[in-house]
Amino acid sequence: MSNELIIVIALALLFGFLNGIRDAANIVATVISSRAFAPRTALTIAALAEFTGPFLFGVGVARTIGVDTVQADSLTLTVIIAALLGAIVWNIINGFFGIPGSSSHTLIGGIIGAVMVSTGWEAIKIPGLTKVLAALFIFPLIGFASGFLFTRLIYFLAQNATPKINDFFKRSQLITAIILGLSHGTNDAQKSMGIIILGLVISGHLKSFEVPLWVTIASAVSMAIGTSLGGWKIIRTLGGKFYKIRPLHSFSTQLTAGIVILSASFFGAPVSTSHVVSSAIIGVGASERLSKVRWSVAGDILTAWLITIPVSALLAAGFYWLLTSI
Repeated sequence: MSNELIIVIALALLFGFLNGIRDAANIVATVISSRAFAPRTALTIAALAEFTGPFLFGVGVARTIGVDTVQADSLTLTVIIAALLGAIVWNIINGFFGIPGSSSHTLIGGIIGAVMVSTGWEAIKIPGLTKVLAALFIFPLIGFASGFLFTRLIYFLAQNATPKINDFFKRSQLITAIILGLSHGTNDAQKSMGIIILGLVISGHLKSFEVPLWVTIASAVSMAIGTSLGGWKIIRTLGGKFYKIRPLHSFSTQLTAGIVILSASFFGAPVSTSHVVSSAIIGVGASERLSKVRWSVAGDILTAWLITIPVSALLAAGFYWLLTSI
């Protein structure tokens, strides 16, 4: 392997590792806040589920990232390195400030920025990019609606229940945490997989977009290790800054978000776990009463979401200019 290809693989795995650190919050924040599990136990469950996910549900998301967004002949290893650097830097900034941003958005923004500087707009596959952007913005809305409606249904079905029903919601979070961990591992590990395979195809080590087993294993391991460490600032944001999370809220959030993300993976849509889970948390809280949610926090997060793609694109463009100037 060339030095450039080794750098691509290393950066893709670093991206997955940081993704795991940041997005661990999406899986365990409500579990910890509702006191269903101790933090270390919750992170261990999430890490094991994240490692298993990429092996179970296909590689549709990896194919979307690697094939459907840009023209193959516009990609070079330098472009991919610049895209990954832009995505990684913005992810680190989000993690430092405790903002549950989107690794999906940063990666797409990085690819767009690096390709536009190197080749121009004509290298962007508009239908594929439209599919990706639509998924990134539509699925959080589905997460909000699902959380809202499912919680209303729970309240209707449990209206005559005794307080002991909280024990059911606590115990059931073992299952919902596994579902959400599997869904996140399935969708997000494939982003690292897609980038590595792109590098292998561009460098001539693969003739077509196929996923070697070692790529799946390496991507799953890097994300699982990151998840086991946890992003504590983001956990505090998701677990308490919207409103006080109780077992019912956590159960409803995890189940609806997990189903939404698994559905997206089935269609090969690279969604943002952060966005879906955050939206589900807001939907669950709003189903009780709108004033329950601290909407100022939601507004701050929405602002970060909106600027992620353009900022990561600019960062990647800057890194590409720097790399080609050296």
